[in-house]
Amino acid sequence: MTQLWDLFIGFFRASNLAFGGGPAIIPLVQAETLSRYHWMTPSQFSDGLAISTSLPGPIATLLAGYVGYHVSGWLGVLVALLGTIGLTTFAVILLTSFLMKHMNSPVLKGMLKGVRPVVVVLVAKTAFDMGMNVSLNVYSLLIALFTLFALFRLKLHPGIIIVLSMLFGILVFR
Repeated sequence: MTQLWDLFIGFFRASNLAFGGGPAIIPLVQAETLSRYHWMTPSQFSDGLAISTSLPGPIATLLAGYVGYHVSGWLGVLVALLGTIGLTTFAVILLTSFLMKHMNSPVLKGMLKGVRPVVVVLVAKTAFDMGMNVSLNVYSLLIALFTLFALFRLKLHPGIIIVLSMLFGILVFR
């Protein structure tokens, strides 16, 4: 029962401190999962993050499902999801009219401008941490170079790149 409570609190804390959309929650979930509760290894977390980012849907709920299942099976999924979306759901319901009324407020705009650089750095740190856990070989390097080329030169949609890398992975890493 303690583990379920920790799962709820860990995802409650991560989801309610994440500002800036989906990617902003990744370093917070990583801190809860790896550093605070030691529920999985960095490699397991990286695998879960890879799975979560290649599936459709919000990264927060997908990561909650992955970690929750790893920790306590289907009940863990339910508890982690409740921790992730519980307060946010109520906040959206209660605060939507207030936010719509004040969306041009200099205070609200200032708060959002202040938090954006933090989100960028947190996402970059997560990418760096994940990069440290990638097994480097010629295929991984080719995938990384192709991804850079496909994103910046070919302007391919990230979803297409993800599917292509999965297909490549099936052929090469099977």
